[in-house]
Amino acid sequence: MNVLITGVAGFIGFHVARRLLQGGWKVLGLDSLNDYYDPALKRARLALLTPEPGFRFVGTDLADRAAMESLFAGQTFDRVIHLAAQAGVRYSLENPHAYVDANLSGLLNVLEGCRVQQVAHLVYASSSSVYGLNTKVPFTETDAVDHPVSLYAATKKSGELLTHSYSHLYGLPATGLRFFTVYGPWGRPDMAPIKFARAICAGEPIDVYNQGEMSRDFTYIDDIVEGVVGVLDQVPVPQPDWIPELGSRGQSSAPYRIFNIGAGQPVGLLDFIQTLERGLGIEARKNFLPMQPGDVARTWASTQALRDLTGFSPQVGLEEGVAKFVAWYREFYSPTV
Repeated sequence: MNVLITGVAGFIGFHVARRLLQGGWKVLGLDSLNDYYDPALKRARLALLTPEPGFRFVGTDLADRAAMESLFAGQTFDRVIHLAAQAGVRYSLENPHAYVDANLSGLLNVLEGCRVQQVAHLVYASSSSVYGLNTKVPFTETDAVDHPVSLYAATKKSGELLTHSYSHLYGLPATGLRFFTVYGPWGRPDMAPIKFARAICAGEPIDVYNQGEMSRDFTYIDDIVEGVVGVLDQVPVPQPDWIPELGSRGQSSAPYRIFNIGAGQPVGLLDFIQTLERGLGIEARKNFLPMQPGDVARTWASTQALRDLTGFSPQVGLEEGVAKFVAWYREFYSPTV
């Protein structure tokens, strides 16, 4: 089968592409290779995909309407996996326009391409950040998500709304996945695991926000990949009996579904740091700070809906996942650790 993966040189996109290529899929990967973080890491990921016989790469910006129209006009896709986005909560305070360009205009171009080509299934990345000010845990797809606390979260929620409108108007089957804190080999350097590991190895203090009173649903990348692959052939169908007042917010009368995808087990930030310290064999110096603007104190995914549909069951525990991350980190960044 032919699949378009946007954000293919990104953390999750790279791993999903590699998994599908191993399964015999033909993958067209799209990425702009922008400099939000070091493009050398993106190129290193891409270098592992390029030799694969079923892989082709296109360097295109999602927000380039003409280029995206040409892309969809030039080939047919059985599935589209839309993972490209401007990520990062804190960066959205500095460069808000980048989030609108990538996460809204870029998504609209993908939706238009899927509409014109009548793609059989669009799987797209949302985020646990949409839960915003919610305090009831675990977070479930039935919860209202109307109070985001960052522009990043607002664009992700807006993306869910945009996609639903296309499902409703044009019958586009679409599945949204709300990713909870993903970590592992080839991870993003703007996220805590690499930031912490780099500082710890350099003997520098790590910034610990909200005085360490935080928790995250840390989810190992291999489990995330299995979840993404698991929904590809679970194409949503219209549910004519669903009504907004009574139905789940994660479903619709349109061929549209939303799922949480996470480990389903929150980990305290200080516990994660201790696990990383054990993996590195170095004790961290900690700089305790107040909560950052746009951040939330905790995340925790209910994954029952995804489990019911696909059998999704995360297999990699924190100790094992951190050990694998540390092994990769030491190998990839060995000149600097």
